[in-house]
Order: sequence, then structure tokens, then C-alpha cells
Amino acid sequence: MNDLTVPEGVAAIHPARAPKGTAAAATADSAGPLLNDQAYDRIKHDIIACMLPPGSGISESQLGAQYGFGKAPIRMALQRLAHEGLVRAMPRRGYVVSPVTLQDIQDIFELRLMLEPQAARLAAGKVDASRLKLLDDVCRAGYRPGDIASTHRFLEANASFHVTIAQATGNQRLAHTIEALLDEMTRLLHMGLTSRDRTTEMQHEHGALVKALRRADGITAEQICREQIEAARDMVLTAALKSRAVMTMAIPTGDLG
Repeated sequence: MNDLTVPEGVAAIHPARAPKGTAAAATADSAGPLLNDQAYDRIKHDIIACMLPPGSGISESQLGAQYGFGKAPIRMALQRLAHEGLVRAMPRRGYVVSPVTLQDIQDIFELRLMLEPQAARLAAGKVDASRLKLLDDVCRAGYRPGDIASTHRFLEANASFHVTIAQATGNQRLAHTIEALLDEMTRLLHMGLTSRDRTTEMQHEHGALVKALRRADGITAEQICREQIEAARDMVLTAALKSRAVMTMAIPTGDLG
């Protein structure tokens, strides 16, 4: 008899209610984590892409209806996102997508300026130039301001470009830290790139950086990387100051560079 055949008069066993130790139970056990991950990935993507705007209220029931997941995967996803600081639990009110503050912007860019120029200097002469070119080609294709999908593809390629440089240093802790930082950065850049098209500027920045890395010119690579980050910071700050989604905080002017 075929494994998929149910004998006449015998009800099929739903995986979620299957006795432990059965094949159906094993299927249920594996399906749970998979659904949890899928819910987490979908919600996180939309938070980073600002499709769930900073400061917006969300609930388990709303997200379940929106994404088509049950309560358990949504709850697990929100717990993970809260741990990462992307959402905040509001007692008896659900959750809120974490706002972006000027302090957040300053902190993230300060860390980038501490880590990434140094990584570029260390990676000079060691990078996989062909991989950088592939990623740069995606960035050169550009994006359409206001088009979330094209902007997200562009920013994913941009993040991978910088992570590839960090990985070339051979310091995996440094690369992992920069990768996590760029994940946070993507949400900020979504805000900034909606205001204007920076494709041409970033094409020049990437091209100059690749050339310096190829010829093992660590000093120039470090300088170009620093200038790129400062340009991105200025763009994000300009967008943030115009956005109602950003909670303003007093920051000493001298720290903004």
C-alpha cells in the first residue's frame, strides 16, 4: 500500500495532532520551526524596507491576517524581532515597530566609521575582485526612488559588497559585526534613498574602492570607505530630519561631522 493512501474508514491524522514517534508527528515537528523562520523573515524584511513604518503599531492578529501565518509563528517572530530591537512590546497594546531616532543614526554611523574603513585597509590586496564586480554590477543597475522592491535589491547588493570586503580581512568576528551593523543600516538607507537617486554617486564610490583594493592600496581604500560612510550619513540625516517617523533627540552638532 502506498504511504499516502488512507485505508477506507480511517481518518487521516493531522500532523499537529499526530502521536509522538510517528512520521506525521515528525513532519509537524519540522514544520513548526520552518513556519517560525518564514514569519520572522517576512516581517523583518518589511520592517527593514519600511513597509511597516518606524513607530507604527502592530499586533499578532493583524500580522497573522496580513501574512497568512498562525498565532504561534507570529508570536515567535515578534519575540525574535524584539530581542533584535526591531520591535518593542507594549503591555496590553501589542507591539510597535521601533522608531528611528537621531541618536540611533549617530550611533550606527559612528560604529561604521570605526570598523569599516579599517576593514577596507586590511582587505586591500586580499579581496575577491570578481565577486565585488558582480555585486557592483547589481548596484550599477540602480533603483527607482519610491519603488521598495528595487530599492531593497539595490541595498542588499550594497550590503553584500561591504560584507565581502570585511570577510576578506580574515577576521570573522569583524566581518560578523559589520554584517549585523549593515542589517540595521539598511532600514536607515531605505529612508534616505526614497528622497533622491544616489545611483551615480555610489557607482563612482564603489568603482574607486574596488580599484584601490585590487592594487592593494590600503590607505586609499580606507579613505574612500570613510568618505562613502560620511556621504551616506549626511543623506540619512537629511531624510530623517524631514520624516515624521523619526523621533528627534538633541545631539551635539560637532558630532555629526
